[in-house]
Amino acid sequence: MDGFETLKGKYLGAVASAASESALEEVRLAALGKKGEISALMSTLGKMDPDQRKATGAALNILRDEIDAALRAKKSALGDAALDERLRSEWLDVTLPGRPRRMGTIHPVSQVMEELTAIFADMGFAVAEGPQVESDWYNFDALNIPPEHPARQEHDTFFMHRAPGDNRPPHVLRTHTSPVQIRAMTEQGAPIRVIAPGRVYRMDMDQTHTPMFHQVEGLAIDRNISMANLKWVLEEFCRAFFEVPSVELRFRASHFPFTEPSAEVDIRCSWTGGQLKIGEGDSWLEILGSGMVHPKVLTAAGVDPAQWQGFAFGMGIDRIAMLKYGIPDLRAFFESDLRWLRHYGFAALDMPDLAGGLSG
Repeated sequence: MDGFETLKGKYLGAVASAASESALEEVRLAALGKKGEISALMSTLGKMDPDQRKATGAALNILRDEIDAALRAKKSALGDAALDERLRSEWLDVTLPGRPRRMGTIHPVSQVMEELTAIFADMGFAVAEGPQVESDWYNFDALNIPPEHPARQEHDTFFMHRAPGDNRPPHVLRTHTSPVQIRAMTEQGAPIRVIAPGRVYRMDMDQTHTPMFHQVEGLAIDRNISMANLKWVLEEFCRAFFEVPSVELRFRASHFPFTEPSAEVDIRCSWTGGQLKIGEGDSWLEILGSGMVHPKVLTAAGVDPAQWQGFAFGMGIDRIAMLKYGIPDLRAFFESDLRWLRHYGFAALDMPDLAGGLSG
């Protein structure tokens, strides 16, 4: 048994002096491996008589367990020491200033919606909303659009499916946000001053058109509103939106079923070096349609045209975003390309306001 104490001292000392996990593994193999010294002694038990085998086996088991426990404790200590060293070598001073990183990106359409909302809110316009699936009456009839108008054909408008025998009024994906004006006048009456931004749908697809796009329409109804008021509102909007000191607008006679008189509106601009500049130059660019609200539209919305009158206008949000921020292709707005969004997008907390500047 004195030999077991010698072995114990030998291997416990080797365990204590092991400086690495590889050295510790060598000690384990020498003591407890298949060809180790303790294992070799275990193999001799079969040649002993029962009493000697019992006493020697018990002593060897105790010796093996003590060496194994010492090996495990040493391995844990070496692991902790290695972790401490790694933490020291990979230490990071979190008190240093961080690197700037953009927290999300705002789509140009969302940014422009916020910009125009801020501008019109400053002029006293509230925001009105309505459903994107509209009845035929709100989308066409109430807006004085006759049954034979091309917009009411399936090649121009998305009609909702109706089962055979369904006698309910037809519904469409709204082709403009003008139905929101009808709903707002029906609910609030006159006087009223609202804008209606939102998604609209038409059968169209090319570099400057998509089946789904965004539009904003404005409506102002009061007793003495005229085209002069419309002209001032549009000039103020264009000056603030394009962030130029002055603009010049040109009104061209046109026809819309829901306004009379009606006018297309152009803005003076230049294309020097292929770059659009608003408010200067000898070119004109069409940006929106407008006019005085047709008396039949007022009547359909429950407003007496003998007492009230007003103006309305509409423009494509995607289009004015393209003009302001130099975006060449409308289809890219809806392709979900993160590279495009990072290039043309806006910081998540960059909320536009007139005092601080719309686009930062």
